[in-house]
Amino acid sequence: MNAPRDLPEAALTQARPRNEQAFVNARLVLADEVVTGSLLVRDGRIASIDSGSSMLAGAVDLQGDYLLPGLVEIHTDNFERHLMPRPKVHWAELPALLAHDAEIAAAGITTVFDALGVGEADPDSLRGTSWQGVVGTLENCSRRELLRAEHLFHVRCELPAPNTIELFAPFVDHPMVRMISLMDHTPGQRQWENIDHARVYYTGKKGWSLDKFERKVAESADLQQRYSRPHRQHFVDYAQSRGIALASHDDTTLAHVLQAHDEGVSVCEFPTTELAARAAREHGMYTVMGGPNVVRGGSHSGNVAASHLASLGLLDILSSDYVPGSLLSAALQLVDEGHLTLPQAVATVSRNPARSAGLGDRGELAQGLRADLVQVRVVEVADGHHHAVVRAVWREGRRVL
Repeated sequence: MNAPRDLPEAALTQARPRNEQAFVNARLVLADEVVTGSLLVRDGRIASIDSGSSMLAGAVDLQGDYLLPGLVEIHTDNFERHLMPRPKVHWAELPALLAHDAEIAAAGITTVFDALGVGEADPDSLRGTSWQGVVGTLENCSRRELLRAEHLFHVRCELPAPNTIELFAPFVDHPMVRMISLMDHTPGQRQWENIDHARVYYTGKKGWSLDKFERKVAESADLQQRYSRPHRQHFVDYAQSRGIALASHDDTTLAHVLQAHDEGVSVCEFPTTELAARAAREHGMYTVMGGPNVVRGGSHSGNVAASHLASLGLLDILSSDYVPGSLLSAALQLVDEGHLTLPQAVATVSRNPARSAGLGDRGELAQGLRADLVQVRVVEVADGHHHAVVRAVWREGRRVL
């Protein structure tokens, strides 16, 4: 029975089903424009979007803040950082996961692909040990609804490592594995074409001695020759047979991109040159660059700048890589620099990464999609640039921050 027309607005609000929530006075970042209006969530999905002001009692008043789709992060090392906060220091899985999840949510990320590296000859390395305990912990926390963001796996396979296939075992036929990347960090090529940059990284972040670094470099060419080709074929076949998104990593040359395209790779992660990024675009691949690269003004490895690729229209997706908060920071910086409009920049951290992984139910403010939402207030900082302050986050209509 319909409510009488003269029923007070407050009573109408109270009569609204408890699984509904309205958001009003928001600047809604849609696919192609920003409009001031309201959004209604029902049963965890976006039920309607309306322009204009609204004074619905009981609604969440965003007071002119932006409302963005929940961010989708397809490649972050942040979980690994919590699992090993210092070289050779292992942290327990549960507190590491919960701390990582809280940081992810605070950055506005509602879907995160935890990028876990598999394969390393060094027994002191996190990537040279079994992920079984981590997988079990994440399964348990997801099942018990202890996590703010939805967590999926992006398994990064180090092709020259002798134990890569063995250490992949916990991920075999796991439903949370949605992306696999093909990596080769052999010094002297791809990301580490400049040996000096590799030396700084491994002796600094990894805590290697100079002697250990030189020894590893001497061993790396032999390992690459013995294992890279058969391991690459193994994981290409595995991903294709199961419909898992496949990514290449640190493509540098045209040959790298052409090989990846022939293998069914759809995501080109962190191309190190403009040439590789152009080739990826020409072959219909999504190009991913790091948020820290944008924020810092360039690559820490001396490779092509993400902002430069954005200025050429060659950037599709931003990844926070090793700093979750860099997603929104980088997106706004690309707007400040005039490379992208706000809707385009938001798409690089929401719709585009979702689509690259086959997640068609999220990543955009549109009717019928998941109500993954982020309330953001944009403030101007001392240098005239803008910074995004995440004020609240909802996943499938449920507030998680």
